[in-house]
Amino acid sequence: MTTEGHVESLERRHRDLDRKIEDEMSHPSHDDLYVAALKRKKLEIKDELTRMLSEA
Repeated sequence: MTTEGHVESLERRHRDLDRKIEDEMSHPSHDDLYVAALKRKKLEIKDELTRMLSEA
């Protein structure tokens, strides 16, 4: 996979996680641990994106 393709994939995963977080938070009885795990994963992806873009 090219660097550009990998960046696009990471951006797509970041957006998908954002949607999942919003969807989960919209439920009155959302699972706080699940939301926290999603947010951690989203941050990991953001950090990887930042690192890749700064190297390019």
